Amino acid sequence: MIITCPNCNKQFKIDNSLIPDEGRDLQCGSCNHIWFYKIEEENNEALRLNEELFNKEIETKAEKKEEKITTEINYKKKEKTSEKQKNNNASKNTSSKVSKFFSYLIVFIISFIALVILLDTLKTPLINVFPRLEIILFNLFETLQDLKLFIIDLV
Repeated sequence: MIITCPNCNKQFKIDNSLIPDEGRDLQCGSCNHIWFYKIEEENNEALRLNEELFNKEIETKAEKKEEKITTEINYKKKEKTSEKQKNNNASKNTSSKVSKFFSYLIVFIISFIALVILLDTLKTPLINVFPRLEIILFNLFETLQDLKLFIIDLV
């Protein structure tokens, strides 16, 4: 028998003996959707040999009936899985935001240190090209020295 998932419409071939008369819960192997499936017994009569001409019509009718079988969503299981997914997504979002922040902070600190080293290395050629830059660089290096002393005093 062919069963269709009501969520993603994927079709599965399942042995009739696996589904009892009272029905059972099924889970889609593609989207993990869980639903209740019950076989409706309409036209389960055996075919005779003289009716072989209508086999194709009967098969298509049976497939249509299998598609129209009533399904009931198991709300408790669906809610639990959706809550777990929401919790996982929330924890992933917060951890990714924190990790992004620290990544940007580390990149900023490294870039600033590289800029200061570059300015200190090229101080003389820059002052020759831009004479007013000497005062600004002097103030920058004094400020960095004050910050260094402040951090040492804190520790």
